[in-house]
Amino acid sequence: MKIFFTVNDYLIILAYFVAMLVIGLKTKSSEDSAKDYLIAGRTLTLPAFVATLVSTFYGGILGIGEFTFNFGIAGWFLYAFPYYFFILIFAFFIAGKIRKTHLFSIPDKLNRTYGKKVSLFAAILIFFLSTPAPYLYMMGILIKFISGIGISWSMLIMLILSTVFLFKGGLRADVRVNILEFFLMFVGIGIILPFCFNSLGGIEYLESRLPGDHLSLTGGNSIQYIIVWFFIGAWVLVDPSFHQRCYAAKNKKTPKRGIIISLIFWIIFDFMTTTAGLYAKAYFLNDLPNPIYSFPALGNKLLPPIAKGIFFLGMIATIMSTLHSYIFISSNTFGRDIIARYRNETEGNVMYNRVGIIASSLFAFFLAYTIPSVINIWYTVGTLIIPALLISVISSYFEKLQVHSKYILASMIGSFSVSLIFFLLGIIYKVDGKDSLLFGLEPIYPGLITGLIIYLYGYNQRKFLKIESEQ
Repeated sequence: MKIFFTVNDYLIILAYFVAMLVIGLKTKSSEDSAKDYLIAGRTLTLPAFVATLVSTFYGGILGIGEFTFNFGIAGWFLYAFPYYFFILIFAFFIAGKIRKTHLFSIPDKLNRTYGKKVSLFAAILIFFLSTPAPYLYMMGILIKFISGIGISWSMLIMLILSTVFLFKGGLRADVRVNILEFFLMFVGIGIILPFCFNSLGGIEYLESRLPGDHLSLTGGNSIQYIIVWFFIGAWVLVDPSFHQRCYAAKNKKTPKRGIIISLIFWIIFDFMTTTAGLYAKAYFLNDLPNPIYSFPALGNKLLPPIAKGIFFLGMIATIMSTLHSYIFISSNTFGRDIIARYRNETEGNVMYNRVGIIASSLFAFFLAYTIPSVINIWYTVGTLIIPALLISVISSYFEKLQVHSKYILASMIGSFSVSLIFFLLGIIYKVDGKDSLLFGLEPIYPGLITGLIIYLYGYNQRKFLKIESEQ
């Protein structure tokens, strides 16, 4: 697919990259202070908290287009609605507890509650969970469309632009660039909706062109598949970007208020992207070579010069905000929570975090190259890792739910191993050339059940020992 840009369109996009680098490179953090480098000295005000969280956690714009093109409104029901539920749980029951700990990361909390082994294993899982690979792949696609450069070179260029200001600026630089991207993503994506309505028509156009299941909540998907995506929505509870922003908040009230306000912005943005995705499906039907192209293709067809540049800028800012934020998060996980903690050198030293930027970037490039589908990366990572992290992370913040660390570690390893086995066997034993489900079960279920059984056994042992001690 060829994108037709004018000079003005290119200048609009170029201006963003220049502004991003100027803001990022002008922002410095203390060379020796982990508190300053990793969590911006705990200085995030409410507006900064909202802007950085909204932009960081909504990078999957092309994935949303892919989802909506394939499933219609069900794309919102599967991918957005479950997150609303878990975002509210996080805001009301967890966010405040995170800020009170005065720590730096999820592995920090697990290390304090359950010890080094649990912390290290969780850090390895979080490194995979926070991989920026889906966002790197989406940026590769957009830059390929805009410039004609091959997708591999496009991804490499985006990696360099996303990381160059993180080495010195840390989270402060990340947040300040996020604030710019927050405004651009709403302006950029919002600009296409009036053109869709005026050029194509309103709800009548969509009803007359869309397949029937695209206007239903389930989209023809099985109940089991729908429930899987609901559980993947629990990603919020263990997402390191949520935890990092809560640790970085200026005071204890900011996280809860900020997350609730952020949810309002996400709902608005979901309405915009879902509507645009429905128009893309109605306009192209099955004429696109890949559903992930739906937003770029729609913008290319409907928008005039300048408006087209702003729309593509909105997509770029949406993805880039998450790309560089997740590179920073996964680099901290690799550098501080894995390497430095293993060597017992987590205090004050940020050298390992900068090494982690390189390691995180290389891994993201490898994963994006080998799994060239946003939905497949999300599904694979979520299915395997979320079950292994949920119990340990949630219980660490509630003393009454905590058990001996050996049961938590066994629960995490068992959950991950069982999900992985079911996942791999489904790939090996294909049906009609497609991956199958062992015993008809999505891999997330046996993983969750295994982890829960081990945890409940440990919890029962705790109660038994408590009764014995009281006697």
